[in-house]
Amino acid sequence: MLNHVSIGVADIARARDLYDAALAPLGYRCLDSGEAHLGYGADAIGLWLLKEEGVSPGDPRPGLHLCFEAPDRSAVAAFHEAALARGGRDNGAPGLRPDYGADYFAGFVIDPDGYRIEAYCGG
Repeated sequence: MLNHVSIGVADIARARDLYDAALAPLGYRCLDSGEAHLGYGADAIGLWLLKEEGVSPGDPRPGLHLCFEAPDRSAVAAFHEAALARGGRDNGAPGLRPDYGADYFAGFVIDPDGYRIEAYCGG
């Protein structure tokens, strides 16, 4: 169902300190890192921590992002269209996102409560 989860954080270094320690016993490690992101998983990234301006500790909405696995590109488009028809706000029309990966096809929506949701398919 979920392809990955992204969490907005105020301080990447502080987040890495906690997540490196807490996820190691579960068999997960940091697979990708940069000044504004960390990616955790075993063989593939399933959790992203993203530096977001204005995120305060205890405020989950601005940084919470859920990505749902879609079977194909038409399902991504249908997800986006249905969400907009039911009160969602466009946060990125369905399309290729080459900066995420050569075959990364996704559509993005902000739900009525401010949560960011995405449908994705690859290949």
